[in-house]
Amino acid sequence: MFHVMDVADALIDYMKTKYPDEIAVAAYYGSYAQGSATARSDLDFFFIPATSEGYRASLQFIVNDISFDFWPISWERAERMAAFEEQQTAIISDCKLLYVRSDEDYERFMKLRERVSDIRNPKHGKHFTERAETLISDAAVHVYEMSKPDRMDDLACIRLEAHGVMTTILQSLALLNQTYYTKGWGKNEEQISALPLKPKRLELLTRTIMVEQSAAAIRQACMELMSETIAIVLKQKASYAEAPSYPDRMKGFYEEVKGVLDKVKTACEMNDYPSAYYWAIGVQDEIARFLFFAEKGLWPSRLNRQEQELYLSHGFPNLTALLDARDLEPLFAAVEELDRKLEGHLLQREVTINRFATLEQFQAFLKEA
Repeated sequence: MFHVMDVADALIDYMKTKYPDEIAVAAYYGSYAQGSATARSDLDFFFIPATSEGYRASLQFIVNDISFDFWPISWERAERMAAFEEQQTAIISDCKLLYVRSDEDYERFMKLRERVSDIRNPKHGKHFTERAETLISDAAVHVYEMSKPDRMDDLACIRLEAHGVMTTILQSLALLNQTYYTKGWGKNEEQISALPLKPKRLELLTRTIMVEQSAAAIRQACMELMSETIAIVLKQKASYAEAPSYPDRMKGFYEEVKGVLDKVKTACEMNDYPSAYYWAIGVQDEIARFLFFAEKGLWPSRLNRQEQELYLSHGFPNLTALLDARDLEPLFAAVEELDRKLEGHLLQREVTINRFATLEQFQAFLKEA
């Protein structure tokens, strides 16, 4: 009687004969590893090559009308999976080993599993929240695509983009909750429902996305899902805010950003509007980001613009509002004002600024340093 594990035995014999020193680890994962296999389930194999020659062991085949894929994962990719930089973390954490070349290979693989299990350590919460934030930004691309006028009524197109929105946001929620999905899409609904941090209407919105026949309804569900998830991520990120600390977080900042402020002034003097445009907006954004970091110990989110609100609340001039190709004098004056106010703002908060009136002063500073 045919049994898929006999295929595994045949593969290991093949590997030991043809590639005895070229493969470090071989394992299987998926439904058979989890005990949920059906009559049509394939056996999901992977192996980690020890040398470049080991990649030649890759093999795709069908036996007894069941497909198999003996595919390679480099050590580097396995490390990315263990670090949650790729979605297939469960491949590393839940696989069953079939073959290990040496004790050193076994120890290296077990360290990857230890890294996976460390995800739930509270000290990593901030890191995984920021990772979740980045993924939501990726989902915005799908929302943009489904909002194009020529695609708004194309149900097939909307479903394609909605799938991207939903899977990306669900992966974001896993990271936010410092966990990973142990089963594939469609089989992990129970785990998704058990997530502590999730939109209240998550199940309803994902169900709407999957079964609705209206392109408009699917698009609306995607936008609500994204909006609600963003709110949760931003709230969680705010919980990691720290007390203001300017001296260490802004050390050297003014000395560097002054060069950019001078570029804007030079552009204004030369009536070079394109340069003034790029540098003025860029420098305001950079100052706003660093002020936010100095006060909260967090980098601002691209999902909102809180850093600009903070920048303006300190009375710094809004350079972007003063851009006018016909007259750059107001922008020039505002940059000079920003230069003075920024330096004063930092000095009041005990940030050391290395400013020297003469070369002799700088040389004396270097001697003391």
